[in-house]
Amino acid sequence: MSDSASSHAVATLGGGCFWCLDAVYRELRGVVSVVSGYAGGAGKNPTYELVCLGVTGHAEVVQITFDPAVISYRDLLDIFFVIHDPTTLDRQGYDVGTQYRSVIYTHDALQEDTARAVIADLTAQAMWPAPIVTEITPAPAFWPAEPEHQDYFSRNPSKPYCMGVVAPKVAKARKLFWQKLSTHQT
Repeated sequence: MSDSASSHAVATLGGGCFWCLDAVYRELRGVVSVVSGYAGGAGKNPTYELVCLGVTGHAEVVQITFDPAVISYRDLLDIFFVIHDPTTLDRQGYDVGTQYRSVIYTHDALQEDTARAVIADLTAQAMWPAPIVTEITPAPAFWPAEPEHQDYFSRNPSKPYCMGVVAPKVAKARKLFWQKLSTHQT
């Protein structure tokens, strides 16, 4: 770890399949790492199969380590609310179940205040036709997903789910947040 590692912060977000969030956040300047995983359920070391069955109560999430001097937590949340539908309870598109819930796991009081302020702003702007149902909860234990789920989109761009679901979200984020992309992105 470098000296600058102490200035890094962590955000944990769930908004449907973790492959979508992982793919978007990996492209942002100031994001140090993105780990797909599970949080908010019962039991230790959940597996993808058990989480997908909905028997553990875990949500699919990403844990983002970022440099707040480069990208703010507010920026991460602004992107979060564009790349998923925060008004559908326990689902994103065809992905249905509590594991796909919209959730912000906060790591401190400032993150909680920021998350609540973002939702209040979006509600006041009537950005969505229905109420936002995103949970805001203190961060529970985080369990990294299996290696095959890490950086899934860049390793599997031709898979039907990636082409039909992940790619459009990545394209939308690139279009709307192009100024926040890493310099290696076009």
